[in-house]
Amino acid sequence: MTNKLKITFLLGVFTMLFSGNINAQLKKGQLVDGIAAVIGDEIVLESDVEEQLNYGKQQGASTTDRCEFLENLINNKLLVYEAKRDTLIESRSAAIKEGVNAKFNQLLGQFPDEKSMLAAYKFRNQYEMKNAIEKIDTDQYYGQAKYQRITEKADVTPNEVTDFFNLYKSQLPEIKDEVSLSQIVMYPKLTEAHKDELINKLKKIKADIVGGESFESQARIYSEDTGTAPNGGLMKNIFKGQMVKPFEAAALNLQEGEISDPVESEFGYHIIQLVKKSGKAYDARHILLMATATDAEIATAKQKLDSIRGLVLAEKMSFKDAAFKFSDDKKTKFNAGVITGGDGSSKIERESIPGVISYELAGLNKNDITTAFDDEDERKRKVVKIIKIEDVIPAHQITLETDYDRIKQMALNKKKSEMIEKFVNSKLPTTFISIDGRYDTCDFKGNWKKESLTK
Repeated sequence: MTNKLKITFLLGVFTMLFSGNINAQLKKGQLVDGIAAVIGDEIVLESDVEEQLNYGKQQGASTTDRCEFLENLINNKLLVYEAKRDTLIESRSAAIKEGVNAKFNQLLGQFPDEKSMLAAYKFRNQYEMKNAIEKIDTDQYYGQAKYQRITEKADVTPNEVTDFFNLYKSQLPEIKDEVSLSQIVMYPKLTEAHKDELINKLKKIKADIVGGESFESQARIYSEDTGTAPNGGLMKNIFKGQMVKPFEAAALNLQEGEISDPVESEFGYHIIQLVKKSGKAYDARHILLMATATDAEIATAKQKLDSIRGLVLAEKMSFKDAAFKFSDDKKTKFNAGVITGGDGSSKIERESIPGVISYELAGLNKNDITTAFDDEDERKRKVVKIIKIEDVIPAHQITLETDYDRIKQMALNKKKSEMIEKFVNSKLPTTFISIDGRYDTCDFKGNWKKESLTK
């Protein structure tokens, strides 16, 4: 692989650092273990280098050279440093701070209690962990903003796409078997009797609390919110706009210590106690009973979806119109039901399709539609769906005729990488850079070592 294409790949990896979520950045058992480099007033940690090296291996990177991954992280930090000095980039410090609690609670939901989570991530307390989350989100925002500012005018002509293909075609990957899929998703609806059962149970719990039971103990016993139940249902420093609207409206209409009547949200049914309100933030406890559909309710949803499938097959309604009218999935219903892949395109590698869906697609061809089947969404809630195979693309060697849009994106990414590289090089002479001595033997592409020695 030529150096140019290698640079393109590595800078592609570095842009991915700004698009991940907290789970991609914060790994269990990782600790700050030393400073690898300082760029301006930004720091690259040894643990950052190790994490990106491991990530690169998982993604099939052609290099496992620690020096190359450090250089990409230094590139990232220089962008973050310059973004914070760019007066045209809006400061988002307040919004980032407000989002930290949501990220913290999201992670907490993966553990039985806060103590277990802090031990897994090796933080002494939630204050340390929230600081780490805030730092990661800040870097993501500023790095992304600067990257977009530098590359916003990047474009490639058809001739440039052709030149890129002719230059790199021997290095471009073979395209694996792919499909394009559309879906209609439904959340099974609870019967009125089931809703009343949940509401009456919450009313009974509330009555027991009013009668002397503590809200905390009842939350630990009954709440199905695994993230807060072990902590007595407590959520601290909630900012306005952070919770779903029905929850927030009910909580903010309470007096401190008051308990709401049962409230319905997309997660199920809650009773909420306002603990404290201070400025824009508030603390609250809640007990959640999830709206988990019964087998009969799932069967009813399947029956409805199969009838919709029948209308589409009879050409009385297009799949696109059916998705818009009936689908509960906000990500796809406004896009004709089309499921996008990791690269944002409609083409998905067959081997990356989840097992449940892959099983339902087995033996089907282009324009076929599955019968209704049950699955889970990203929040582990039961859903029912039908999927249409819009297209089938067999494995093939990439060509301009069959994959022009894909090659155009590759060429554009390369141009953007070159623009970033040019910007970084222009800032080297005026930026303080210090690299730890353990990297003295590194043969960096940029002039990092020379700069670090002369500052």
